[in-house]
Amino acid sequence: MTGKIFIIEDEPSIIQLVQHNLEKEGFVVSSSLNGNEGLKELKKFQPNLLLLDWMLPDLSGIDVCKNIRRDNIFRNLPIIMLTAKGEEEDKIKGLDSGVDDYITKPFSFNELLSRIKAVLRRSDPKIVSDLLEFEDLKLDRVEKRVFRDKQELKLGPTEFRLLEFFLLNPKRVFSRDQILESVWPNNINVEGRTIDVHIRRLRQSINTKDKKELIRTVRSSGYSLI
Repeated sequence: MTGKIFIIEDEPSIIQLVQHNLEKEGFVVSSSLNGNEGLKELKKFQPNLLLLDWMLPDLSGIDVCKNIRRDNIFRNLPIIMLTAKGEEEDKIKGLDSGVDDYITKPFSFNELLSRIKAVLRRSDPKIVSDLLEFEDLKLDRVEKRVFRDKQELKLGPTEFRLLEFFLLNPKRVFSRDQILESVWPNNINVEGRTIDVHIRRLRQSINTKDKKELIRTVRSSGYSLI
């Protein structure tokens, strides 16, 4: 899977455990330890889903959720609330504030992952789909194979991740910094020209004979999948 998940949670041990396991599943993950910082970082990170703790040291999770739902950009952002409050009236309060699902601490990672997948299937099915397609290009995320029309293409692991990212976000222009954050989230030493090299390799791999160019360069802005 590839998708961006943001965590607002004040217990570092929970963040560390959840982030580690989500990254093993292929997600890009970032986090904040309080509500005010989380709201600021959320706008920079632009996640596909938010994991939100109810009990935070400044704003409550309920207040954070209400702030998010008032923002046109994040009005439809999927939110799963993490909380030690397990009473029915607490769940109702959380759901009424605008969260999409609710999981009570302590929880197993397998249960959390199942909830995340279920919410993403409703909000953005392609993130959890095993097959990504655009025009005559197909990427199988399970078998790690790529086809253009019926011809199988050979891609290196970085080019595969790049193509997966573009297929999840077709026709959107991304700057080098945005591509770096999404495809190389833990590598602070990658430079802009390194990204250009991998884009060039990806182009060479997918541009089979008599097929049109699918990766577009947008001057002074970045790259997009047509």
